[in-house]
Amino acid sequence: MKVRYAKNEDIPKIGELLLQVCDVHAMGRDDLFVSGARKYSDDELRKLFLNNERPVLCAVDDNDKVVGYAFCILQDHTRDSAMTDIKTLYLDDLCVDSDSRGQHIGTLLYNTVLELAKKLGCYNVTLNVWSCNPDAQRFYEAMGMKPQKICMETIL
Repeated sequence: MKVRYAKNEDIPKIGELLLQVCDVHAMGRDDLFVSGARKYSDDELRKLFLNNERPVLCAVDDNDKVVGYAFCILQDHTRDSAMTDIKTLYLDDLCVDSDSRGQHIGTLLYNTVLELAKKLGCYNVTLNVWSCNPDAQRFYEAMGMKPQKICMETIL
């Protein structure tokens, strides 16, 4: 198992994984998420793969088959009037194929994201996790993450 940058040839499998993620969220919050939908179209993925400030990593097996991904966004907070001058690597989305879970692929992806953040000179790695996805929250806590802020809502 290894992690590499995503390629256009990975789009069909990444598309399947994006569907898995959306379905998990739709099961927990069908008022917000549409089951069977994807966060990114194939065209949007091709553009993302070319953007150095939006790295997409793929975990692949020995046959170079994608078994997971991590979408990241480099955020530069330098010259922000209310924050110290830091760079953050925001982990926008991490997914391991439901057929490949339990093999520490998520840990491999997460640790690779940390390595990338260090290489890019980031101060931290951040992410948002939906409260309707307690498995993801437990995973990130097991990786050593701690809450930074809490988003709250009132449904009208």
